[in-house]
Amino acid sequence: MAEPGQVVYVSRVRIERERGPQRLAYVPAESEPVKFGVHSEIAAHYKVSPENFPPRATTLDYMVAATGG
Repeated sequence: MAEPGQVVYVSRVRIERERGPQRLAYVPAESEPVKFGVHSEIAAHYKVSPENFPPRATTLDYMVAATGG
């Protein structure tokens, strides 16, 4: 058991921007980067065309999924 104030884990994540709204996240325990982008209403809000950037899950989608677990 950790002592109060003791750091027990540091997440080492690297984000790499591809182009436009597309990013790659290199996260622990995954052999391939996680792809992020925009889709549907979010793409429309930012005026991102699916012809220029294929729809991908957003960071918001992953945050919502993480809180559901």
